[in-house]
Amino acid sequence: MKAVILALAASFCTATSSVCQRLGAATAPGGERLSPRLLLYLVRQPIWLAGIASMILGFVFQVAALHFGDLALVQPILASELLFVFAYMALMGARRVARYDWLAAVAMAIGLGVFLFTASPSGGHLHAPAASWWFAGISALGLALVATIVAFTPMRRGAAPSPARKAATLGVATGISWGFVAAVIKELSSHTGGGFSIFLTWSPYVLLAVGAASMLLSTHAFQAGPLAASQPGFTIVDPLVASLLGVFIFAEHLQLSPLAVLVEAAALGALVAGVVAISRSQLVQGQTHEDEAGLRPVTTTLDVRDASG
Repeated sequence: MKAVILALAASFCTATSSVCQRLGAATAPGGERLSPRLLLYLVRQPIWLAGIASMILGFVFQVAALHFGDLALVQPILASELLFVFAYMALMGARRVARYDWLAAVAMAIGLGVFLFTASPSGGHLHAPAASWWFAGISALGLALVATIVAFTPMRRGAAPSPARKAATLGVATGISWGFVAAVIKELSSHTGGGFSIFLTWSPYVLLAVGAASMLLSTHAFQAGPLAASQPGFTIVDPLVASLLGVFIFAEHLQLSPLAVLVEAAALGALVAGVVAISRSQLVQGQTHEDEAGLRPVTTTLDVRDASG
């Protein structure tokens, strides 16, 4: 019971972090290209700093939850972060969160949770050969780089990418990067008993570098467009990439019995259906029927953007 409560607390804190960071980044100047200047702007925004503090608190709750419960129990509960984010949007936004949006969010959260619970990665070893790390790092970070380039690439005829597309693509890039960070943290945790000798290994330095890059990506994702567009990338891609890297790097085993595979396939189907549904939502597209008719602009607390951004 303790693990469940702590996992829910962690999920609530990470959702709060996303909302606060979005509020801080939404009105930031620039955004046409990836730049560390955005972070320099945000460190002066109290709401953004509150989001970082909430993220750290969520990490503490997650570690505590894992102390009292298994990863197979805790990780699926963390998928409820999506629902907390949508609850914030419903309470704080001027735009109504429709039943269709709630169903999409529930499908994503349940699909991810059921998949992680059923697959239940286990076993494996603490360390991995250098060749595996090189391949995993180049693959994961290469995909994140490609997604980032796509996010900033103009559309046909030189038109700028839509805020929703940019936020969603940067959210995916961030999720891939955070998934790799999770694998590095596991490697780092295997050296914690060695005292200061941990600084003679490569993992803390890679963690700092990739963690900083991931933070930069996430802030640009929050700045780029609606929170409903970027959040699925954070919540869904991160644990899926981390699980795949656990299998590849640490030789963890997934449950692959016929029944498990059937349930996992159904869970992934629900997850994909939820993603497709939310991608068509007015929360992501930023439009209602009235907007499409050009009758009035709609601005919400969580989706306000500076005209220069």
